[in-house]
Amino acid sequence: MAQSLFEHGQIRTTLPKAKDLRPFVERLVTLAVRVRRLREDGDQTGSLSARRTIHKLMHDRSLVPAEHREAYDGMSDAARSKTMRMVSGRRYRTGEPKGRLAFTGETVTHRLIETVAARYTDRPGGYTRVIRMAERRVGDHAELATLQLVGDEEAPGALTKPRKSSRRRRSDGRYAFAIRLAKQRRKDTDQPKDDAKAQDVADEAVEQDDRGAEATE
Repeated sequence: MAQSLFEHGQIRTTLPKAKDLRPFVERLVTLAVRVRRLREDGDQTGSLSARRTIHKLMHDRSLVPAEHREAYDGMSDAARSKTMRMVSGRRYRTGEPKGRLAFTGETVTHRLIETVAARYTDRPGGYTRVIRMAERRVGDHAELATLQLVGDEEAPGALTKPRKSSRRRRSDGRYAFAIRLAKQRRKDTDQPKDDAKAQDVADEAVEQDDRGAEATE
């Protein structure tokens, strides 16, 4: 789950799992930030030790860059293997082109250190946040939540709204129909009054014309 979070920037799971995962992810990001700081200070031994701790806690796997995902899906198994691993069997680490390969795999650890931790070098903590979802999981009715990396938040309008139940849709339809019916009845009721008012204005205009004609005579 931590690997998926570093790959996509956010994951959706149950609320208890999100709460349990959050401190684990915070620790991994803290270690990644330490790797960058020690590397900048020239302490290669400390940087290597922190990197090994990340491997020990999270392990590692290869990722396909998002811009090359479609091309990767169209490859054969042999081509995919060449894209993800070297001839020696070691994983490609940076995702950069190698030889005849247009792209290679990127390890989760490399993305964590080079991409994720790079945004938090001046942040003392609080790298993630948990958002409770309004809907529940089908089956066991468990509470759902979204665990996000801070800085990758979607705008409130971009978040997917929970789908309305069939009961709610029927209720909203009846309510909207009742409003339209009430407006139509009000319009029909006010129409005779408007017609009567128009007739009174016309009669008054005729009377004024008659009085003006008599005064002229």
